[in-house]
Amino acid sequence: MSEVRSVAAVDLGATSGRVVIGRVSGDVLELELVSRFPNGPVEREDGLHWDFEALYGHVVDGLAEAVRRDPSVESIGIDSWAVDYGLIRQGELLAEPFHYRDDRTERGVSEVHAIARFAELYQRNGLQFLPFNTLYQYRVDGRLANADVALLIPDLLAYLLTGARVAERTNASTTGLLGVESSEWDLELAGRLGIPSGILPPLVDPGTAIGTLRPELAERIGKDLPVVAVGSHDTASAVVAVPLSTADSAYISCGTWGLVGVELAEPVLTDAARDANFTHERGVDGRFRFLHNVTGLWLLSETVRAWEAEDGAPIGLPDLLDAAGAVTGDIPLFDANDPALSAPGDMPARIAAVLASSGTRVPEGRAAFARSIIESIAQAFAEAVRTAGDLSGRELDAIHLVGGGSLNRLLCQATADRSGLPVLAGPVEATALGNVLVQARALGAAPATLEELRALVALTHQPTRFDPR
Repeated sequence: MSEVRSVAAVDLGATSGRVVIGRVSGDVLELELVSRFPNGPVEREDGLHWDFEALYGHVVDGLAEAVRRDPSVESIGIDSWAVDYGLIRQGELLAEPFHYRDDRTERGVSEVHAIARFAELYQRNGLQFLPFNTLYQYRVDGRLANADVALLIPDLLAYLLTGARVAERTNASTTGLLGVESSEWDLELAGRLGIPSGILPPLVDPGTAIGTLRPELAERIGKDLPVVAVGSHDTASAVVAVPLSTADSAYISCGTWGLVGVELAEPVLTDAARDANFTHERGVDGRFRFLHNVTGLWLLSETVRAWEAEDGAPIGLPDLLDAAGAVTGDIPLFDANDPALSAPGDMPARIAAVLASSGTRVPEGRAAFARSIIESIAQAFAEAVRTAGDLSGRELDAIHLVGGGSLNRLLCQATADRSGLPVLAGPVEATALGNVLVQARALGAAPATLEELRALVALTHQPTRFDPR
């Protein structure tokens, strides 16, 4: 067996973050959880933000613990959710980064589309319409003119760790300012939108060494380590670790969101793709993640959070899902992507209102309500998979469902049933695994091609199969 090499992966989601140690060799791919910490929106006087100071502290503490546990750690990689950013002036963060669910973006959408219509934007950046894409946020950010550089969340953390200002391409592709064909900044579009081109940092690809830890951080963490660019958009890292069984497999990276699509070598910039709101986010090794955002388990987690607040006590999710699975009869469905469900707060009432507005009965009892949520998400997944196949001209033969949603057996089975395709569930930790694999490859400790990396995932993380009934 070849030598086992170790790296540290920082994996940040919209509700929690963690630091893990990844160990890789020719037949080993394993993770050790070092720390897990909460993350989420905080309400400030001027809107919804991220508690970035706390987040950064958790990251540094986690990295120090990783090095304490395994002094052989050789590098650090960072991935997170997309679109949000921090502004740097004279080396300092101007303010807490805004949260993408802050309602300031509504004005940004109308102002941007008055200058460049969505049809033009799609040809330039290939992105589906999401009201929180970074270019809409930039348009209404009055602090932009005072900034030296704007850095997306993983790049911002890398800057604070190393002092290097860069933009990793997979995440940069979610801003709306990266050319879909060129994979370079669209400076002409930025100029038209009043976005200073100087705030856009140099672009780097996954596997690039960004820099080494600042001396004071190397001392605090316990080792002088390089920070390596990975697929810094968490979905880009997750897709690296999808053990695609065939070239005609679809994938779903399922957590707060469900990212549903296929991997392509070339974009599909058709009117049909635009009308279906399919996006072209960059993947590792220049691939395209041709996908559609579906609201995922956010609907269930927000519903459970509301019930827990009502009860004043925690709810056991496994027991709730078991009860939901036992519900019989017709299951009322709703549009999981209804805009009315996009904001936090009283999700059961929001879902009930969406059902009632369409003339659909509201399920009685929490088990039936949870089942309605699961089936509605599965229906949205199935429809997105079918559309991905139609738009890309592929006869899809399986769905790989990775991320936290792969533990939800009820969701996996419902997705298989509603799509008519087998669902291969797992790995749960796809995002962290993809982060680790790209670092290991940069160190010469993992295979060179995506296909070989995925073969290692398949060897070490056997998926669970759900056949349609």
